[in-house]
Amino acid sequence: MNFTVEKNVLSDFSMFEKIKEYEQVIFCSEEATGLRAIIAIHGTTLGPALGGCRMFPYKNVEEALDDVLRLAKGMTYKCAAAGVDFGGEKR
Repeated sequence: MNFTVEKNVLSDFSMFEKIKEYEQVIFCSEEATGLRAIIAIHGTTLGPALGGCRMFPYKNVEEALDDVLRLAKGMTYKCAAAGVDFGGEKR
């Protein structure tokens, strides 16, 4: 699997402000299948990251990044509220 980032994301340094509170954000692609994915891990303080996979035809990388960050953070808060020992992530 190759790790790539689209040019328009690299030229916009505000992306770094968006991801600064996340433990890890990974941009992935797989040429043979055309897969492009973003994995965001928000927090693992309570335990390993827990989340799911969303397949959606986003208009652009920024829209996909905003969604994955929002959902990963939401999973962290859901796990904390439920009292389970997991953090939040989303793919």
